[in-house]
Amino acid sequence: MASIIGGTAIQGRASIGGNLCNAAPSADAIPLLIALGAAVRAVSASGERTIAAEDFCVAPGRNCLNPGEIVVSIRIPAPGAGFGAHYLRFIPRNEMDIAVVGAGVSVRIADGKITAARVALASVAPTPVFVKAAGDSLIGKAPTPEAFAAAGEFAKAAASPITDMRGTVEYRRHLCSVLTRRALEAAAAAAQGGKH
Repeated sequence: MASIIGGTAIQGRASIGGNLCNAAPSADAIPLLIALGAAVRAVSASGERTIAAEDFCVAPGRNCLNPGEIVVSIRIPAPGAGFGAHYLRFIPRNEMDIAVVGAGVSVRIADGKITAARVALASVAPTPVFVKAAGDSLIGKAPTPEAFAAAGEFAKAAASPITDMRGTVEYRRHLCSVLTRRALEAAAAAAQGGKH
């Protein structure tokens, strides 16, 4: 995910924390941070607190930091066995463009069944969207195309996109379903030790 944010010059100066704090609805880092269950540590003169990645963005370009708070770290739980994650985005150009839709997912698979899953979207609402229902729909199921397609429909239903120069509402909703399904397929392949 980090390798597709901006170009080499931007990557040399920017940070994942900065991408998060910018709180853009189209940010590429945020959906995967949400899917990974990341926790953000914010510190100020009065103390510190931990914020779930899915609660960090509150409006376009606005995060939940209080005056005087700064992000000092982002904690991502160790993945462990049977875990896979993936981020996909659709952009009009081949590089350095804002996502029309982005989908970040993670899955944990044990004994042929999905035991945990998280799905998050970019560019389809005023803030990145944690689609809890999509992940929950997969728990206890085998990692099949049908299960992933059903999760994609939950993602599609959770989106509230707008029409702009990059795409229509209908097009973006369709992409939510497609990208979620494809990202889940890739994450499941990684979880099972293969390559997608």
